[in-house]
Amino acid sequence: MTQIDIPKEHWHNEEKEEKLLERCPPGNEGTKLVDKPATIIDVSGTIIAWYLLDTLTETTQGSENVGSTPGCINLSPAWFQQGHENLPDPEVSTSLKGPSSENILKAIARPAAIASAALRVMHPQQYFTGLRALSHLGDKALSKELPQMLETLQYWASVFNSLSIISNRETPNHRDHLSIPECFDILTTVGNYSNARMSMPSLQLEFRIVRHGVDGVEGDQIAWAWYMRDSVHIYAGVPSCGWAMVEGCILTMV
Repeated sequence: MTQIDIPKEHWHNEEKEEKLLERCPPGNEGTKLVDKPATIIDVSGTIIAWYLLDTLTETTQGSENVGSTPGCINLSPAWFQQGHENLPDPEVSTSLKGPSSENILKAIARPAAIASAALRVMHPQQYFTGLRALSHLGDKALSKELPQMLETLQYWASVFNSLSIISNRETPNHRDHLSIPECFDILTTVGNYSNARMSMPSLQLEFRIVRHGVDGVEGDQIAWAWYMRDSVHIYAGVPSCGWAMVEGCILTMV
């Protein structure tokens, strides 16, 4: 398994990490391995993360298995490439600009719908914020005559505006500074592998929240990471949602 390259601004800043640890010191229990379904909740009732096992059927896992060649593919109907956030308009990701764009979008439609449905339960505010952002993006693409973005949005089946498919890569601990802090990312993993652990040292847990990374595994592992870029929501003129609260999720399930 090879290591994925993470931009330097996403790597941890030791001085900043030390200040954060002084402000929010971890407990004395040591790192815990979570191996059963769980939610992580802080003292205010904010849901920090969900951890769910065996939630994807074999059929769905088959549709997410893109092969074992190490690499990373980024897909988005509208995003600003890193270092180009000052451009007047976002653009379709490179992987969706070719002749296979429509086929790719149709192939990811089922996983996209499942991740969106899960978010509807986990964080209702984020779900509807994502819908509004995509709707506003469509309006902008139409009014500003951006045909490629408009066509891609017609086939984009997720409330998230970005997807990274990562195959057989090990990622160092990092922070996702381009994502929206209050929003969940959804990470699904498929493949024939063992001994895979996701590390979140800031919480003393192993199993995306704060600082996180994926260790090397035995076998082949493919990870699908759905997320929302903050710059895209700003461009769409859609305010960020609040944090996911236990009370809000309970009302959604009733």
